Amino acid sequence: MTNKPLCTICARGGSKGVKDKNIRPLKGKPLIAHTIEQAIESGIFDHIVISTDSDAIAEVAVKYGAEVFFKRSPELASDTAGKLDVIKDAFMRSEAHYGIRFDALVDLDATSPLRDASDIVNAYNMFVENDYENLITAMPSRRSPYFNLVERTSDGKVKLSKTLDKAVLRRQDAPKTYDMNASIYIWKREALLNNETLFLEKTGLYVMPEERSIDVDTELDFEFVEFLMRKKDAER
Repeated sequence: MTNKPLCTICARGGSKGVKDKNIRPLKGKPLIAHTIEQAIESGIFDHIVISTDSDAIAEVAVKYGAEVFFKRSPELASDTAGKLDVIKDAFMRSEAHYGIRFDALVDLDATSPLRDASDIVNAYNMFVENDYENLITAMPSRRSPYFNLVERTSDGKVKLSKTLDKAVLRRQDAPKTYDMNASIYIWKREALLNNETLFLEKTGLYVMPEERSIDVDTELDFEFVEFLMRKKDAER
């Protein structure tokens, strides 16, 4: 890598689960502010760019130190727009705006406020050191498709989602599986621009603990995340 990676934070205005989720106060500051501050604290970015269709989100983001130089198109702000297309759009706009060819991009989800700045740094270092095409983050899964995740077939039968030649009798004996936590995504430039899928030949996995992996999507998530934040502060 020859230059600092670009950081993007994608946050549209519409939210069906929680109204104005991205700028709703969480422990005294807007939800998106926590992610912006983590990006700044990591020290690995010159540019932290927000992709949004909302003037209110843009105003809050600039206040907390991010950069907003474009408004996301209506097509990319719809419920059906894919996240990868939104990130590509922000990446290409940023290269044109700053006149920089970025070697890599780090996308941070605004709804994952429990990550540490150290997670961003460590995930990026893992990405660079292993020469991955891209990297995703996840936490150890609570349930296993080899042991207690089931699905219903088209003829109505119920079966385990995945099976092995030898039946798994204890969850501890099942292959390790992980839940993607939608916290940090990292791409090399060419891998981002030339692929339409997240899973490539050299995709890295950075594992985070469950207590730093909660994705805020409901009212209950807000309450739970704020509880964990206050608990962490009390333990310092």
